[in-house]
Amino acid sequence: MSTQTTVSERAEMLEIAEAIAPTWERRRADIEEVAAPVRRWLVRELRPGVGDTVLELAAGVGDTGFEAAAVVGETGRLITSDFSPAMLEAARRRGTELGLRNVDYRIIDAERIALDDDSVDGVLCRFGYMLTADPAAAFAETRRVLRAGGRLALAVWGTPEQNPFFSIVGLSLVQRGHVPPPEPPPAPGPFSLANVERLEGLLRGAGFADVRTEEVRGRFVVADVEEYLRLTADTAGPIALALRGLGESDRAAVASDAEDALRRFKGASGYEVPCVAICAVAR
Repeated sequence: MSTQTTVSERAEMLEIAEAIAPTWERRRADIEEVAAPVRRWLVRELRPGVGDTVLELAAGVGDTGFEAAAVVGETGRLITSDFSPAMLEAARRRGTELGLRNVDYRIIDAERIALDDDSVDGVLCRFGYMLTADPAAAFAETRRVLRAGGRLALAVWGTPEQNPFFSIVGLSLVQRGHVPPPEPPPAPGPFSLANVERLEGLLRGAGFADVRTEEVRGRFVVADVEEYLRLTADTAGPIALALRGLGESDRAAVASDAEDALRRFKGASGYEVPCVAICAVAR
């Protein structure tokens, strides 16, 4: 990967994050309902202790780290970080709402972490590394800032087949020519670290040992196709921006595709669409 490509990918990801931050914040409760099993897994496996310093990378609105902040207590510290200023401000508002006083808020690029060596006891990252232009660099930086024995707990999305909530609308947008086909790994994207062997190899290559992965399952519940498209347009990165840019007739065609594909997930309260995250812990 050339330096120019990496810089371009970073700039594109930042632009997307800034664009969706307001709707991501508004949808916080919906996102956290889906992500609750992953959030609980990450905090449990990180095993933060009273007085620890925990860093959360790509924190979004920050709820995973805030759960750890409650564990480390007043003598501990959480560093909530994101490379998007708009996302970080959303996290700050959420932290203020929760009354948290042991949190620092910092703009941090996971590939170039502006912290000293051996400065934190644990690192959390929920659905962030998969979007980095150079995950190997991000994992190496994470290992650098962790103290001896410190743990990393992370989550990435599994394969497109395991996550139809994203792949259904993405496939329609590609087939109808609204977005180009996604580039395969190592290009960043929601499924770029879905291969467990690659994920584990990157972690070990960065100096981590005792790597363990586990699939954590959840589900998106939406009342109808319109709510499915609205939630996707509010939260799903580049897919969100593509949906927002569709005219009325193009959006209707994508909605028809989605309705056909979602039928198999019809339940009593609407559509219940499964999702699978790959969670990992290492030290």
